[in-house]
Amino acid sequence: MSDAITIGVDHGYAAMKTTHCAFPTGLVEYEHEPYTQQDVLENSGKFYVVGSGRQPLQKDKTATEDYYLLTLAAIARELAHRGAEPTAAIHLAAGLPLTSFGRDKKKFRAYLLRDGKPVSFRYEGIAYTVTIAEVSLFPQGYAAVLTQQELLDEPSVIVADIGGWTVDLMRLDNRIPNAATCRSLELGMIRCLDEIAEQVRRSLGLSMTAAQIESALRGDTGSIDETARDIIHREAGAYVRRLLSAITESGLNAHAMPAVFLGGGAALLKRHVSATDGLFRPLILDDVCLNAKGYERLVGQLRRNSGN
Repeated sequence: MSDAITIGVDHGYAAMKTTHCAFPTGLVEYEHEPYTQQDVLENSGKFYVVGSGRQPLQKDKTATEDYYLLTLAAIARELAHRGAEPTAAIHLAAGLPLTSFGRDKKKFRAYLLRDGKPVSFRYEGIAYTVTIAEVSLFPQGYAAVLTQQELLDEPSVIVADIGGWTVDLMRLDNRIPNAATCRSLELGMIRCLDEIAEQVRRSLGLSMTAAQIESALRGDTGSIDETARDIIHREAGAYVRRLLSAITESGLNAHAMPAVFLGGGAALLKRHVSATDGLFRPLILDDVCLNAKGYERLVGQLRRNSGN
């Protein structure tokens, strides 16, 4: 176990993230080998293009093999980024929303661990043999905030992890999650992007892709119709107001204590959240890989505390 490589993986509805990589949570199966090896995972004689399209919503991520296959792709990408050998033992660090942590922890750990047996696959033409020797699970959002030392001295902090499908809320009191405040709202970025696309279609008759809308939200300069760009930012502002209202209705007052926004949605909505008046101290953590980094950091802390 001491030789295992720790890899943090954030299993999002919209994107998979490791500490150094992020890609859309898309998976398309092919009966025969595709014309390119880019983003191609080969496992058990089947071929999958990873990161293509959007996965159907899976509230139970263990219901199909999709998230396991995406995990293998994430491990391969992270090993390649680190220049590590393709044959390795892995200590997988992952997370679950605090609202479902106790209920789903055992099942999700078994789903990822697969009895600790080696698995062989190919990714982008490279042969990998990885053994997931251990799986450690942590509350998502909370793990990311623990990387921000300046926040930990605040007596109370609101954490809003804006994911693809859900926004996971909690309040930290003296660094400890208050379980009674945890909520999971179905107000993630997929809802926001779909609503923006619908408004552009209604107003201009244009069918814009999620990639185009995300590019505009990031402030990228590109060949997007200026009227469409205005609609995108107008609707993003309306989404932020709905989100803040939902946070207040959940019993968390962002006007009275610091509010931390993180996840892929925070990265896209940074300019709209920071421009919102009346928030006590909004902090936007726009690193989409922050949860994965937090998971790895927590594994390191647990190892040091145990003397390993």
